[in-house]
Amino acid sequence: MPQRKPKVPLRHTRPRCGRGCGELHGHDRNDRHDRRMKPLPPKVLAFADAQAGLVARRQLRVAGFTRKHVDAQLTARRWSARSSVVVSTFTGALTREQQAWLGVLHAGPPAIVGGYTALEHHGLRNWRRERITILVDDEEHLAPLDGIDWFRTRRPLEVWRTTGRDLPLARVEPAALLCAAHEPNWRTAQGLLAAVVQQRLTTPAALRTQMERMKPLRRAPRFRLLLTEFEGGAQSVAEVDVKRMCTDFGLPVPARQRRRQDSSGRWRYTDCEWTLPTGEVLVLEVDGAFHMEVEHWEGDIQRQRGLTTPGRIVVRATAREIRDEPFQLAADLRNLGLAALCA
Repeated sequence: MPQRKPKVPLRHTRPRCGRGCGELHGHDRNDRHDRRMKPLPPKVLAFADAQAGLVARRQLRVAGFTRKHVDAQLTARRWSARSSVVVSTFTGALTREQQAWLGVLHAGPPAIVGGYTALEHHGLRNWRRERITILVDDEEHLAPLDGIDWFRTRRPLEVWRTTGRDLPLARVEPAALLCAAHEPNWRTAQGLLAAVVQQRLTTPAALRTQMERMKPLRRAPRFRLLLTEFEGGAQSVAEVDVKRMCTDFGLPVPARQRRRQDSSGRWRYTDCEWTLPTGEVLVLEVDGAFHMEVEHWEGDIQRQRGLTTPGRIVVRATAREIRDEPFQLAADLRNLGLAALCA
């Protein structure tokens, strides 16, 4: 009895197969399926290109790409289903931007990226949160989606959306104020508003204007006081705490953010300064939590060394000391010469 020849795998090189990949594939159902695969319409390609490779099924229907065609792409393992209503035109893990796209596409308009996630996209450093925050209309009731938090609000999301970006993103001011208003920890809320100002993402005036448009807003009276401190020159919550310490312990309020040239000729801005009766300058540098990391810690040591001169005394304190042990720091500053200014 003649033996049957073994099945010879073929290379997909014909254009109509849809792959054109040159890889070895056997004669199976997927091969026959690929030969009748519908080419992607230009509108689908445009959606995918603008949305980091993710497309909502409603967009595909508008583009004339039916559920049957979508299922064909998923069966061929070219695409991947990311939620019940969103597919990706690729397989593999999602990036941060793609996770944000997944959230807004799953929720649909007028959903936008908000909270810490929006601020991260605007360039905020050292405040990253792993979960993605999506602001949705208050009437929406969405099922949980892995890695994404839905924040329901009655606010005008269309008005809050930033311009000039494909990704629907809340502007810095409403994103920061809403996030700070609902942040459980008050000091974290203060720190967030200080960070967006310190990192030049916005200004105290812009935050104040936006706050008036968001009435009613939780913590608004406390935010107004905080913004007044920022308008007075404070660049962080720790600097606000320094002023409070000076008021409580009868010390003169320091000058803030003075421009000084270090020993290498580089211009620096000091946190707090007092000019003593002797003509010497006492500088207080405040170290936040991120200063404790090795690379920041070494940089701060070099900064202190470069700013110290025979007529300039530089001392450092942690933000925790100023918050929890202001009496000890106040006593040390008095001993370094501030007592003469209090007489």
